Order: sequence, then C-alpha cells, then structure tokens
Amino acid sequence: MTMSSPLRVVAIQQHCTPDKQESLATSERLIRQAAQEGAQLVVLQELHATQYFCQTEDTSIFELAEPIPGPTSNRLSQIAGELGIVLVGSIFERRMNGVYHNTAVVFERDGSLVGIYRKMHIPDDPGFYEKFYFTPGDATFNDGASGFSPIQTSVGKLGVLVCWDQWYPEAARLMALAGADMLIYPTAIGWDMNDDEAERSRQLEAWVTVQRGHAVANNLPVIAPNRIGTEPDPSGSSDGIRFWGNSFICGPQGEFLARADDTTEQVLVADIDTQRSESVRRIWPYLRDRRIDAYGDILKRVRD
Repeated sequence: MTMSSPLRVVAIQQHCTPDKQESLATSERLIRQAAQEGAQLVVLQELHATQYFCQTEDTSIFELAEPIPGPTSNRLSQIAGELGIVLVGSIFERRMNGVYHNTAVVFERDGSLVGIYRKMHIPDDPGFYEKFYFTPGDATFNDGASGFSPIQTSVGKLGVLVCWDQWYPEAARLMALAGADMLIYPTAIGWDMNDDEAERSRQLEAWVTVQRGHAVANNLPVIAPNRIGTEPDPSGSSDGIRFWGNSFICGPQGEFLARADDTTEQVLVADIDTQRSESVRRIWPYLRDRRIDAYGDILKRVRD
C-alpha cells in the first residue's frame, strides 16, 4: 500500500426503499457525511439503490438494471470527484440483453471509474433467489486479470468481493495472493422473519466470524457494510427479511476497529494502520508456509 498511515475508511449502513432515487439520495447524504468526517475511502452496501428484490422471481425487476456507465454509476462518479474520495458502490448491471450482474464499481478521487467486480458466487436460497437475476462474474477479463484481482486505487489495492463471496476462503486468499491491501464485502443479509432468537444469533455470529477469519488468515483489514430494516417479500409468499446491519471494520488480526448496531443508519468510521499488515505478516507468515505442492485437490468439486 502506497498511502501513508493511517487511512480513514467508512462503511455506510442504510435503509433502502422501493423508490430508487430516494435510496440513492440516502446514499449520497451519508457519503457526504462521511467526507465531512475525513473519509478517504467510502464503501456502500450491496444493491444500495434498491430494496433487495431477490426475495422473489419477477421478470419485471430487470427494468431496474442499468449499463455501466449509466445513471447510477454517473451519479456516484460525480460524487466521488466532487468530494475527492475513493468510492465503492453497487449496481444491478445490465451487460447486454439477457445478461445481468451484481456489480461493485470503484471510483477514484477524480471521479474516474478505475475498476469493477462482478459477484462470482451467486446464492439460490429461500428469500435469496439471486441465480434468477445474476450471471456469475467472469473468471477472467479481456486483459487477462483474474476475477479475483484487486482494484488499484490511490488508497491501495482493494480486494472487492460481494456478499455471498464472503463465505468462501478461496476468494479472500486469491485476493490476498494478488496483492490486495484490504478485503471489502458489500453485503445484503438478514434474518427470515420466522427465525427464533437463537437461530438469529447463530447466523449473525457466523457472518461476523467468517469475515474476521479471512482478515486473520490473510493478515488484511476487512470492511463489511450491510443494510438494515425490514423489507417485505413482494410476492407475499413469506414475511420478508429483517436485515441485521452489524456492519463492521476490522484489522488484520480480526480486531474490531468499528462496529454498527442492527437498526441504525450509520457512517461507520475507522482509521486503518496501513503498515500493520506488513508487521503482522512478519510474525505470522501464513503465506510463506503454504504447502502449494499439496493443494491440488482444492480444484475438485468433491475429493475422491
């Protein structure tokens, strides 16, 4: 990382509404608040311009998708350039007729689009029917870069992943091996309204723990913004989802630097020591001690 230490980062946790412009206005208001608090890097949650529409399968929802560049990316670009911040946003991308992605977009301080990441792991679970809407991201791009390649910015190499990707150690490790300075997980995750308190606690703690584990295993900070609020199932076939918030930022040993609650819109601020990953890797050299000669079976779906 070329930035001097410390780096002020922000994870934004917000409500979303059925009105796209209203949700974007909320994002913009909170981004501006983050800039006022000295943010150099601001990260928005997954699909922050809309409610989480994947609770049901509805072809009319594809009307929400946009190309890149397009209205939402142009608006985020303008905000990043005006405020002089690096900004990570989220777009339901229309790549072509019939091909849509869940895409993170990264803008530099001058507003230029410096990279995109198309969500690689796509879930298909009750209330999270994402395979209906999203094509998985490309394993490689035209320039030969891997789908798990960090995006170079003025604040460092950002290992941007999206939501369901956060459960996969392979994605985090590949980003680390490609030189990521931090891991970033824009998220939309919550509870089934029928889950009891014990189950809710288990799910939340699993979500926090696995991402802190990626921080520890790769000696990298993690930024994980998640949405809040209860959003109804448009089909009426379920009681909807209560998004659990709890956005957090942690350091390269999994230590919490900042953590949000489960109900409040927040501009979550933390100062990351950009030299700490180097220091930690010198005493916990996991990457040095990997047995790459013995890992061939990881490429198999099931080990025989």
